[in-house]
Order: sequence, then structure tokens, then C-alpha cells
Amino acid sequence: MLHAGRAEAIARTEVEEFLFHEARLLDRWELDAWAELFTHDARYVVPSNDVPEGDPARDLVVIDDNRERILARVTRLKSRHAHREYPTSRTRHQVTNVLVLAREGDELTVEAAFTVWRFRNDRADYYVGRYDYTLRLTDEGLRIRAKRVTMDMTSLNPAGAVSIIL
Repeated sequence: MLHAGRAEAIARTEVEEFLFHEARLLDRWELDAWAELFTHDARYVVPSNDVPEGDPARDLVVIDDNRERILARVTRLKSRHAHREYPTSRTRHQVTNVLVLAREGDELTVEAAFTVWRFRNDRADYYVGRYDYTLRLTDEGLRIRAKRVTMDMTSLNPAGAVSIIL
């Protein structure tokens, strides 16, 4: 087990590299490797556009996945039966303005801005917003304990549906 306070030694550049690595896995459609970035007690939440600060316990959200549901999402997206993503979209995840907001024990609270471009069927869609992470330092390195994707867009009209992983 790691010693308390190890997160203090992690530099912002290491956090950026980790987030850039996550983006690269998603853009290359390496979804199994992406899912391995999450801890066993992970949570992945995308609130609805009309209630961006919504709580999945009381508000309708677009996505509220635990580790099991993350793995199921990956399996579905890789299937030929995922009609919205077969053939798969081309994506470009851009992560910027990475801030380490807090460090406590083995965990870091991180915020970053994002733009995700999705290209499919001669159409370009975009998603813009903020990532809020809780990253945990494990024996394997940084891992995602929580990821919340808050979109700045007031509607999904420019992008249609959320059929990709943001």
C-alpha cells in the first residue's frame, strides 16, 4: 500500500501527461486500455446540459457509470451492434488548462478544460466543457477514481447524441 501524502510528490506535468494519455487512448479507440485507467471503485458521470451541477442521486444525468458499467459501455461500443458507432467515429480529445486543485493522501483533485471533436458520416460535431477528476496514486501509477464531464453547451444540437466517450 502507498504511504499517505504520496500525491504531494506528483507534478502537474505528470497529471497532464496522464490526461493526454487518456485522450490518446480514446482517440485511437483503445477502449479496453482506457477502462483499465479506472480504479475498482470508479465513477464516470456526465450530467445533463440543463442541470450541469446535477447530482446523479436526485437528478437526471446522461451517464452515471460505476466500474462495471464502464466495462459494459466499452463492450457495447466495440460491438458491431452499436449502430451509432459502427463504423467508429474519428475523435480528437483536446485537454487544456489542467489545474491540480487539491492533494490529500493518495488522491488529487484535478480540473481541466476540454474540446472533443467527433467526425462521422461527413459531419463534424463538437463537445466543449470541463473535466473534474479525482485521481488516485496506485502501485500502477495514476488511476481515475472519479471523472465528471460537465458540458458548457446548453444543448446537444451541435453534437447530436453522446455516443462516444467524452
